Amino acid sequence: MNTKLIIGLLLIAVGLFILVGQGISFTTTEKAIDLGPLQVTAEKEHLVPPVVGVIALAGGTLLLLSGGLSMKRSQN
Repeated sequence: MNTKLIIGLLLIAVGLFILVGQGISFTTTEKAIDLGPLQVTAEKEHLVPPVVGVIALAGGTLLLLSGGLSMKRSQN
């Protein structure tokens, strides 16, 4: 199988998961207070915006189409 096709399918799957599913979230840890030996940290949860899913879906579709077209040209 062509590398473009595999990456395209993965991007489409990730894009659909972000748009249709619960999305992808990640947590960052930040220093809230830093007073010498006393340190307080806060965890913030972030959600990947839906526009990333749209971009992944579009990019995967383009890779899938370009991989399919290059396979057709190599067969001729």
